[in-house]
Amino acid sequence: MPHYENVRAVLGRAVADGVLGQDRPVAGFIDVQGVRDGVTALHEAFAHVPDVLHAFAAKACPLVPVLRLLADAGMGCEVASPGETRLALAAGFAPERIVLDSPAKTRAEIHEALTLGIALNADNFDELDRIAALRPAGSRSVVGLRVNPQVGAGAIPEMSTATAHSKFGVALDDPGVRERVVEAFGQRPWLTRLHAHVGSQGCPLPLIAGGLATLHRLAGEIDERVGRRQVTSLDLGGGLPVNFADDTVTPTYQDYVRALTDAEPALLDGRYQVVTEFGRALLAKNGFTAAVVEYVKDSGGRRIALTHAGAQVALRTVFMPDAWPVRVTAHGPDGSPKATAPMAQDIAGPLCFAGDLVARARTLPEVAEGDLVVLHDTGAYYFSAPWAYNSLPRPGVYGFANRAGDVSLTTIRTPQTLDEVARESGLSHADALLTASGRTAARVT
Repeated sequence: MPHYENVRAVLGRAVADGVLGQDRPVAGFIDVQGVRDGVTALHEAFAHVPDVLHAFAAKACPLVPVLRLLADAGMGCEVASPGETRLALAAGFAPERIVLDSPAKTRAEIHEALTLGIALNADNFDELDRIAALRPAGSRSVVGLRVNPQVGAGAIPEMSTATAHSKFGVALDDPGVRERVVEAFGQRPWLTRLHAHVGSQGCPLPLIAGGLATLHRLAGEIDERVGRRQVTSLDLGGGLPVNFADDTVTPTYQDYVRALTDAEPALLDGRYQVVTEFGRALLAKNGFTAAVVEYVKDSGGRRIALTHAGAQVALRTVFMPDAWPVRVTAHGPDGSPKATAPMAQDIAGPLCFAGDLVARARTLPEVAEGDLVVLHDTGAYYFSAPWAYNSLPRPGVYGFANRAGDVSLTTIRTPQTLDEVARESGLSHADALLTASGRTAARVT
């Protein structure tokens, strides 16, 4: 079914079911079959590679039902915090299919990973020493070292992790570092993986492929210098950019594989197990956010639509609109596309600061109170980074299946209640500061 018809059908069902409307003015939606199709496309692109672990980057959508869907579809999981590790285990990923990445792992995190058999990539030489001290005899964990190939930045510097001064990994081209890397492997026979991640959105495929070709060459150099086959796997990270301009999926996983092969023909020849860590590429285009238009007004000759989708659900778009623009479409209260005359409109959120805009002077059909706006391609990172500014509750997220126009919804994340907001904000400790100051709390009735 065409994307716009899918959105229309889902909105109609959401309104009819009461998960979107005046009482629940913002909600997120994830296409269950679309996620499965994305996993299939990923596996097909790498079908010629003998040994691959595709690990979904949990930070892109850390919702247990989504992670469980991905596990069922054959994915592993990449995690970068104790919370993400807990979610991955709860979702049913086997420890050996989990990869722990983080630039600031605590001893407790490292101990847990080594005990359970979770793979981990050390960010720096000091962490390697810490792993060596904590690693139990016979640990099943694959241990790698993250290197920074320092190939430069893409269009969004904040998303580029292989720059000269990146906080991630060991800077391979800095004086003496390559030699230290070789020595680190020579001294630790259990160190068998190399990891690099060049960047994500805004990084062109040749830049990514060039960095990973450097990783492949380094693996061969290590084996030659230590005099044995030591590096057995390469973790290529993720970073496939997403097209946010329209519904076209580009670049594809096939494009990514071709770029890797062009940069280094032997990279995927089977000598090394390959690990990938895609997140945005799998989920972004399989999700959208919908919100109610509460008011419309004019200011300075421009129409402003005040909606319930702002920085609390689209943080990057609001604060970095040029780097993270989203498509917005206008719909009637029943979900049908608006057919009113187009005009330039600001699509504003509900937060109390002037910059809370998800679109500026965007030409859309004129919207009115009670209409709906849709933020497209928000399946990755938008549901995972809610902002609690103004103490707005986190919206519900729903999975949808569309079988020949018959849409069904299932709850992925229950909308947060105001009571839950209060408890999260210290309600059970309401008198704590009065007690600490020696005053008797006055009860509010």
